[in-house]
Amino acid sequence: MKVDRSHSPQAMLDATGLAQYTDKAVVQAMPRGEGEDAEVCFFKLDRFVTDDELEEEYALRGLRAADPYSLAAFNTNDPAFAYERPNGTHWKDAGGRWCFVVFRQLYKERYLVLRHDDIKWDARWWFAGLRK
Repeated sequence: MKVDRSHSPQAMLDATGLAQYTDKAVVQAMPRGEGEDAEVCFFKLDRFVTDDELEEEYALRGLRAADPYSLAAFNTNDPAFAYERPNGTHWKDAGGRWCFVVFRQLYKERYLVLRHDDIKWDARWWFAGLRK
């Protein structure tokens, strides 16, 4: 699919049309990724994982974590996907903290969450990756 990386981070999030729960500092510093085409691949783990463990799972599959722009483009192109498969990706900021963006629909609200946090991902999440 095509990914428009020309927008500012906030404009890219606004273009999704979703409700947003974000940390503005994390939004401004999030990675844009590269290239105008992306093939987003998903996998699911049926257990809790830390971000460090998740990074190992990406490597086992020959993937790297999808950048937020690619994942937002995917969810914009296929809005029903997040209803059945809540999905996300993660990255480290300049200070070495894990950050994440997730796309989900709960009841009738479609939304995204973008912030930094030391979370454990639970078994409901589908993880977005790009081939190395």
